[in-house]
Amino acid sequence: MCCESKRRFLLLYATQKGQAKAIAEEIWQQAGAHGLEADMHCISEMDKYNLETEKDPVVIVISTTGTGDPPDTARKFVKKIQDKTLPPDYFAHLQYGLLGLGDSEYMFFCNGGRTVDRRLQELGAQHFYDTGLADDCVGLELVVDPWIDGLWLALKEALPLQKEKEDMNSAVDAVSSSLSTALPAMHEVNLSSEVQKLKLEDEGARSSDVLSQKLDDINLAAPARDTEPSLIHSVPPVSQSALNIPALPPEYIEVQFQDTQGENPHLSSLISEGTTFEVPVTKAVQLTREDAIKTALLLELDIADTAFEYQPGDAFCVICPNNVSEVEELLHILGLSEKGDDFVCVRVKQGTKKKG
Repeated sequence: MCCESKRRFLLLYATQKGQAKAIAEEIWQQAGAHGLEADMHCISEMDKYNLETEKDPVVIVISTTGTGDPPDTARKFVKKIQDKTLPPDYFAHLQYGLLGLGDSEYMFFCNGGRTVDRRLQELGAQHFYDTGLADDCVGLELVVDPWIDGLWLALKEALPLQKEKEDMNSAVDAVSSSLSTALPAMHEVNLSSEVQKLKLEDEGARSSDVLSQKLDDINLAAPARDTEPSLIHSVPPVSQSALNIPALPPEYIEVQFQDTQGENPHLSSLISEGTTFEVPVTKAVQLTREDAIKTALLLELDIADTAFEYQPGDAFCVICPNNVSEVEELLHILGLSEKGDDFVCVRVKQGTKKKG
């Protein structure tokens, strides 16, 4: 007996430094275990896929670069979908899920993914899975891992719906075509109205079922109105929200404390002589308001007494000491006060399946 072919979905990634590609490769690797086949392409390879005719669900992993721009590999794609002449139903046939990568240290967080997501919605595309926005500032895996875990069920639900929709459209077209040749023209209006009625009744029934289910979910989740919040239950609106706690990822980092104290024996391999300078700060201006969550400073450094060559586009790193009291408090909380002066060696474990 021939084995049943795996159900396909289109997997696109847009990367700047490789993180989005690594996550897409992880999705591609896991797909087989869920009976699915990922047709993976860089979003720039527009000759290898066609969203205008794509019938299967689409998964997009896209990062952000610069001050909120899409990656270089996505610029051609973004320019194409931002064409103002495209009709609002251009992607009405499309089902997609999007995972955006970004860093909340920057002003326009995940703007690359948000731009694509917003434009696809404007062109009629529909989500089959909620958009995920991963923050490199706190760790991409906090969003990426749970998002991938939930992707498989969403895909399996989306694939039958897509096939059912295609079968229904094919059946309606076939009936309309055969009857239009057999019946007089006077009956065509009646047939069309009956087909439209069937569609409306089907959509109405589904909407009613979905609404009923959501109301049931809210009724189950909501506690009695006269209760007070405590350690074991909450009150609306929190109690009516779906709260996701990310699973603890498998260990892939190895941390070793070294007995060496004083001069770091490995520091010379990281910083070569003649490339590090101690310079005074001549000006510091706070650019953000006092109530801002994050503080942005304008710093001016005096490099008059340094001698180094640089070219436009070169980057430099500023190494600043941490606040002593904050470091001591953190060591105390972690139970590492006795190891405060030890050097730490951090390595990626061999054989880890963690990507990126």
